[in-house]
Amino acid sequence: MHDESLWLEIAWLCLLISLMAIGGANAMVPEIHRYVIEQRGWMRGDEFAALFAIAQASPGPNVLFITLIGWKVAGWPGAVASTVAMCGPSSTLALAAGRTMARNPQSRWRRVIKSGLAPLTIGLILAAGWVLTRNTVHSWADAALCAVAVAASLYGRINPVWLIGLGAVAGVVWGG
Repeated sequence: MHDESLWLEIAWLCLLISLMAIGGANAMVPEIHRYVIEQRGWMRGDEFAALFAIAQASPGPNVLFITLIGWKVAGWPGAVASTVAMCGPSSTLALAAGRTMARNPQSRWRRVIKSGLAPLTIGLILAAGWVLTRNTVHSWADAALCAVAVAASLYGRINPVWLIGLGAVAGVVWGG
């Protein structure tokens, strides 16, 4: 049974993170990981990585992993609260920013913001990849499989779901 106040705490975390989620929820994986695992101890790193993988393999938005973390931490109230808190503020902010930028398409600030957000987003996504890799790669075979998956994602035209499936098969075959 989950502590009844945990859904409020996970909702507050998601609300704060949603306002920093430039590049989407996946960009905030390192901060979510730090809070959920290192600071609060709500789950292990491998559980976190598994919930992330399940969410990525499932149909729907990338933010689905927030719902799974909320569910793991605080049951159904946590799942609902974390999803609403993660999607509501950032969607409202994105709508307001989009409308403002649409009214001023030639604005200098629009170009500056867009050119500044691209490297920031790339950095946040790379940090998320590092956090997830750190929690799941425990041997040279794991590292090689991860490197092949990254290369296939970057240079191939392979659907990531196939890579996740191949990783699952490799885990079964080699006892991951």
